[in-house]
Amino acid sequence: MSVFVQSLHETFERLGRIETRRMFGGHGVWHEGRMIALVVRDTLYLKSDAGSAAHFDALNLPPFTYVRAGKEMPMSYRQAPADLFEDREEAARWGRLAYEAALRSGQPPKQKKPKPQPRTPPKAAKAKTR
Repeated sequence: MSVFVQSLHETFERLGRIETRRMFGGHGVWHEGRMIALVVRDTLYLKSDAGSAAHFDALNLPPFTYVRAGKEMPMSYRQAPADLFEDREEAARWGRLAYEAALRSGQPPKQKKPKPQPRTPPKAAKAKTR
């Protein structure tokens, strides 16, 4: 895990507990079971939607994009403002915007898979006597 990803726990301390997990060559950032951000090449992108787009547009913050079949595809994550890293209150405000967008997305939080129980070996078949 990069130092940048580790630092996000402190950045978002006023938002509450976050979890970070590796995914697709980057990291996902979760809060209360919802993915609120994406980190790619040490750049933070926050979850956005129509309800929060104006906040990102006002600061000309671009969406995260990837190339598929030669076309650039935008995702519903926008680059985080630089102020977020200097001011914990600002980080909490942007984190709440991202969390609210995640809630509006309608995707339920992922449930953790139960740990598999250890398998007991099958009982040895009784030897047949003839």
